[in-house]
Amino acid sequence: MKILIVDDSNAMRMIVRRTLREAGYGHLEVQQAGDGNQALDSIHNDPPDLILSDWNMPNKSGLELLEALNAEGYTITFGFVTTEATSEMRAKATEAGAKFLITKPFTAETFAISLADYIKD
Repeated sequence: MKILIVDDSNAMRMIVRRTLREAGYGHLEVQQAGDGNQALDSIHNDPPDLILSDWNMPNKSGLELLEALNAEGYTITFGFVTTEATSEMRAKATEAGAKFLITKPFTAETFAISLADYIKD
C-alpha cells in the first residue's frame, strides 16, 4: 500500500512519516509532495492508495487538490492532517469527499484510530 503525504513543511512531512511508523504503518511505501500541484503531478505518474494532506498550502490547497482529484475521476482515499478543524472546515472536507480529518497536534494513537478502516496490509 502506498501513502502520499502532502504538506508545504518538510518538517511536518517528516513528523507525519514518523507518526505513521509509530502507529504501526512503517511497512507502507510513503511518497511526499510539498503542495497540491506537486501532489497532483505525483498522482498522475503513480497514484497512491491513500493521501494525507495539509489544508493550507501555497499554489494549491489541500481542498483544491481534493476537488481536482474529484474532477478527474480519482477515487483515492483522502484525509486531512491540519491545525484547523472548525465545524465549517470539517463540513467542507466531508462534502468534498475526505474520509477523515486529523487535527494537529496528533499522536500515533490518533493516526492508528483514524486510519484503521483505510489501511489494509
